[in-house]
This record gives sequence, C-alpha cells and structure tokens, in this order.
Amino acid sequence: MDNLLTWLTNLNDFIWTYFLIGLVVVTGVYFTLSTNFIQFTYIKEMFRLITEKPKIGKNGEKKGVSAFQAFTISAASRVGTGTIAGVAIAIAMGGPGSVFWMWIVALFGGASSFAESTLAQVYKVRDRKGVYRGGPAYYMEKGLGQKWMAVLFAIVISITYGIAFNSVQTNTIAQSLAVYNINPKVAGGALLALTVFVIFGGVTKVVKITQWLVPIMAVIYLFIVLIIMVINYDKLPTVLGQIVKSAFGIEQVGGGVIGMATSILLGVKRGMFTNEAGLGSTPNAAATADSSHPAKQGFIQTLGVYFDTCLVCTATAFLILLYPGVEYGNDKLQGIKLTQAALTSQIGSIGTIFLIVAIFLFGYSSVIGNYYYGETNIQYLIPKKWAVNIYRVIVCIFVYIGSVMDLNLVWGLADVTMGVMSLLNLIAIIGLSSVVYVVLKDYVKQHKQGKNPEFYLDNLPIKIDNADCWKNKKEN
Repeated sequence: MDNLLTWLTNLNDFIWTYFLIGLVVVTGVYFTLSTNFIQFTYIKEMFRLITEKPKIGKNGEKKGVSAFQAFTISAASRVGTGTIAGVAIAIAMGGPGSVFWMWIVALFGGASSFAESTLAQVYKVRDRKGVYRGGPAYYMEKGLGQKWMAVLFAIVISITYGIAFNSVQTNTIAQSLAVYNINPKVAGGALLALTVFVIFGGVTKVVKITQWLVPIMAVIYLFIVLIIMVINYDKLPTVLGQIVKSAFGIEQVGGGVIGMATSILLGVKRGMFTNEAGLGSTPNAAATADSSHPAKQGFIQTLGVYFDTCLVCTATAFLILLYPGVEYGNDKLQGIKLTQAALTSQIGSIGTIFLIVAIFLFGYSSVIGNYYYGETNIQYLIPKKWAVNIYRVIVCIFVYIGSVMDLNLVWGLADVTMGVMSLLNLIAIIGLSSVVYVVLKDYVKQHKQGKNPEFYLDNLPIKIDNADCWKNKKEN
C-alpha cells in the first residue's frame, strides 16, 4: 500500500508540475483574452439564462432537460466533498495561499468552462430515447476528427468519476461519521444501498434528485458558515491578508520559493477538483440541456464555477483559517476532520452534526452527478444497455471500497486520473477555439440586437461539420 501511494505521489507531481499547471493557466488566459473577458462581462446574462425552460415538442414532451436542471447536475458534481474536505487538505498542506490560487483558477477557468460547455452543445447528439448527450469525447471525434483521443478520454473520465472521484466522496462521508464511531464498513454499506437505488432508476431520477438536493446542501452549509463569519467579522481582514501574503511567499508555509510552489500546486489541483473548469466533466451535463443557442450553456456553466469556488470553497477556507488549531504542513489533521474541528470550535458539538448532514448532502449528490458523467461516456464507447449495467455495478462496488480506503490513496488516485483527463480536454478546446469564438460572436451579435439568440449553421462565417442537432435557417 505504501509503495502504491509513493508511486501515485511521484506520478502526480510529474503530471501536474511539468504539464498541467502551465497549461491550465495558459488556456484560461487565452480564452479570457480571445473572448474579451466574457466570464466577467456577461454575468447578468448568466443569471437570466438559468431560468430558461426547455422546448416543448409537438406531443407536449420536453426535448431535453431545462437549463436549471443541467446546472444542478453539474453543480451536484462540483459542489461535493472537495469544497469541504479538499479545501481543508489544500490549506493544511499548502498553507493559506492555496486559497488564492483556487480563486485564480476559478476566475480564469471561467473562460475555459465557457469554451468546453459551448462545444458540448455544438456537437451534442440524441440517443435512442431522444435524450441529448455530449461532452469532450463527442467534440474530440466530431470537431477535431480524433477518434483515438475521444475513446481515450471516454475511458479516463469513466474511471475518474465512477471510481476515483466517487471513492473520494464516500471516503469523506465515512470519515465524517467516524466521530460517532460508526464503522466505515457500515457507512459504506448504507451508501452502497442508496446508490443502487438511485442509479438503477435511470437518468430521469438523477435529474430529479439533484434538482432538490443541491439547493438544500448549499443553503445549509453556507448559512452556518455565514453566521460564523459574522460573529468573527473583526478577524476577516487578517484572514484575507494571510491568504494573499502566503500566496506570494511573504508569509509562507515551507518558506520562500518552495513553499510558494507547494501553495500553487495544491491550489490549482484542489481548485480544478472542486470547480472542474477545463476538466472536461461539466460539458457532459451542459450537453443534456435543450437550448436555442450553444453559448447559453457556456454562460450557465461558467456561473457554476463561481458558485462553487467564490461561495462554497471560500466559505470553507475562511472557516478553517479562523480555527486556531490548524497546523500547516501537518497531515495528521486534514480533510473533513480538520473542517469538523474548525466548525466545532466555533459553534460547539452541534457543528459536528450540521457538518455530517452537509457532507452527506454534498457528497451523495456528487456521487449521483459523477455517475451520470461516467454513464454518458460509456454510452459513447458502447451504446448498449448491458455495458451501462456493468458500469453501474462497478460504480456501486467502488462506492463501498472508497468508504474504507486510506484518505491519501483515494486523493492520489483522483489527482492522477483528473490530470490525464484535463490534459486531453484542454488540448481539445484549444484546438477548437475558432469554433468557440464564432459561436460566441454569433450570440453576442443577436443579444445586442435585443433578440433571444438562436443558432443556425448557415448564419456562421465558417462551416461547422458534424453539428448534428443544429439546422440551417432555411430548413427551419
């Protein structure tokens, strides 16, 4: 087990240090500049679009899930235990400065999120049940013409979400229950039973459950932390200063350049894990929405990045940094245990109960959202019911295994698979940046004219092939 952990740690450092950190930043900056800072200038439009309803067919049926439902599927995966346990790990091991780099990933990553979700809409398809499906595997094959890349991505994301990320979620839930001496095997068994009930019920049930779980989990957690921040309002400027100083090595765990590098590495890793900007996961949810224009889901999913990092992750960070018992560079108290200790120090033992409820809602809704991402890509690889059923069984098995695994091992596995996944996706969206730019320009033009933007292929200055779910205006 120790050898496996060492191997994962070395592989992680190699992938993220030499390939990903620079690519994440360059991609975010590139799309920010090429879209004229679209992730900031169209925030008002993001809130308006989230309330749009799906189109109704001739027989009264919905053609796809609503914009809000697609948002909640992606939010269920984003706003998971990473926003509570992942932030705690980053701060414990990388210092307060890691929070600053999470913010940077979110602000520039918003543009990457816009690009990937817009592309998912452009190249989405309808399955045999009339449900929209799509994501990086689809735009890698249809847009880039790289079938091998699409297949590799579909395999990696199915492993990442169904196995690695779900192991992280259930591991965190099990650890949160350990405070009451509940055996992880018992917790894992209960989570296994719930997961079997949900995922064998199909995608429709996934949508319905996430639609009401996400608002509840967010409100409960944010309300508690907001009260704590109000009570400690006089300490907040000091906490903010601590974050900024630590980010630039002025007040840094580990000292100087080495400490700053650790802060950046952990900030980028945990930032991508929580908000998933550029990771290639949220496009799978974005593709399910019925929309009159691909850019609409680009805007909506960008809002999800801000919701996750700027609200939930920031709330967790301030909660932990207000805790006097946090020891930077110490892995003895990290993850959910550190967050529990911080919350309990503020509001007493009732905080432990609140956090167990919150972590269950965050984590379990993420298990549901993660499964959906994996299923979409299994459908891409093998569009057969038996393949999906086999995948469901594997997911359920790892829901249990994750509950009893070592914390560092499950996070190490998640970082490796996440790294490979994001590397493939970032290369793909850069390769399709001309499509992103043309689609955005078409939306902005119609929006400035006061129209509800509609997307027609023959309105574009370039030809987009394989956009099967979109028509020419003359065909409408």
